[in-house]
Amino acid sequence: MKVLVTGANGYIGQGLVKQLLEDGHEVVATDFRTENIDPRAEKMAQDLFTPEDPYAFFGKPDACFHLAWRNGFVHNDASHIEDLPKHFAFLEKLITAGIPQLAVMGSMHEIGFFEGSIKPDTPCNPQSLYGISKNALRQAVELLCKNRDTIFQWVRGYYIVGHSEYGSSIFSKITAAEKRGDREFPFTMGQNQWDFIDYDRFCEMLAAVIEQKEYRGIINACSGYPEKLATRVENFIKENGYSIVLKYGAFPDRPYDSKAVWGDDSVIRKVMEKREA
Repeated sequence: MKVLVTGANGYIGQGLVKQLLEDGHEVVATDFRTENIDPRAEKMAQDLFTPEDPYAFFGKPDACFHLAWRNGFVHNDASHIEDLPKHFAFLEKLITAGIPQLAVMGSMHEIGFFEGSIKPDTPCNPQSLYGISKNALRQAVELLCKNRDTIFQWVRGYYIVGHSEYGSSIFSKITAAEKRGDREFPFTMGQNQWDFIDYDRFCEMLAAVIEQKEYRGIINACSGYPEKLATRVENFIKENGYSIVLKYGAFPDRPYDSKAVWGDDSVIRKVMEKREA
């Protein structure tokens, strides 16, 4: 396939582009900047929202994986609401022009405060501007795709574990702090239980979703089980041979973070089984 990846220079985008290329696809990779994108891709440094006909502008791809999003780790930044109409307009143009398949990166923060296993039909009550915006985009774009027969896949992400220092996750921040030579890392009590997935496996899952057309709608990209934040972070430090030590209790837990939440992985398991068969 010819796949357009937006936000391709970002933390997830770099890994997805590489995985799609490894799987033999032609990749058009776009972002404001392109220096961290795999050189095998066709790179396009571009403001995503300016082309009048993005489908033609990006070479009429067979599918698009829309990762582009600003300030994903600053959950109450006003940019989430401000950018929402732009994301909608961009995706509406692709759908109206006839793109056959569209995958969009979602987030478990669409759900809001919840205890237990998140299923595709779990009701959403987002508690942050980030979650509200992602949830609204999902509802609006799903409606557009239904009216146009476009294959719609909303890949809901959870907590990604990777050792790049350039991301904004806690694991990236710990890696950056270790490289700076910091002795301590300020931390919460770490008792919340969340769904963690390794970066490379996560990128495989995203590629696997867009490489098939049978499974559609909301798909959880997750491990399927909860693990204590403190346990996963301590293991991460140990696995990477870091010397930094967690300073427990330096930060309070966010009030909208669930005590124990994880994704139902029944659909992604079928997608991955199909890929690995």
